[in-house]
Amino acid sequence: MFKLLKKVLEIGEATIRYPFTPLEVAPGFRGKPEYKVEPCISCGACALACPANAITIHSDLDKGIRSLSLFYGRCIFCGRCEEVCPTGAITLSTDFELAAFSKEDLICHADFPLTKCRKCGRFFAPAKELGYVLLLLAQAGLPESELAKRESLLETCPECRRMLGVEKLQETQILQMEGR
Repeated sequence: MFKLLKKVLEIGEATIRYPFTPLEVAPGFRGKPEYKVEPCISCGACALACPANAITIHSDLDKGIRSLSLFYGRCIFCGRCEEVCPTGAITLSTDFELAAFSKEDLICHADFPLTKCRKCGRFFAPAKELGYVLLLLAQAGLPESELAKRESLLETCPECRRMLGVEKLQETQILQMEGR
């Protein structure tokens, strides 16, 4: 009996003190996705990439709001959202304790304002996403005059942009008919 007790004291504790001390996870561990609203441009890349449909996006064109919801109850921690996010708004943490009393505690939600079209006045795209596109164009070295043109084009909905293209085509055809 004393031999066994001596052996146990020499070896020490064989278990970890997990609930009382934080558990160290392995490098590359994929835990809970941390969503940050500030850098998010509401592009929807994460929702398209999510195989479990844990991330959903809904645009309310009447109110001019795009809503993004992340439901941790459906998340399979694959990391696709982190891979495709252009701004780093979603990163996987090492947090794996997701116990909650209600389903609502497992939902992360954010609303983003949509931009109105310059021509028709309908809501069509998130303002932050259009701002991000302009920032990328500026970083690419586009001249200021060209940036102003692109900004007005970006603030026009796809339907009105198509009509602008048709109008320009008609103008060109008229000029060609007149022999100019």
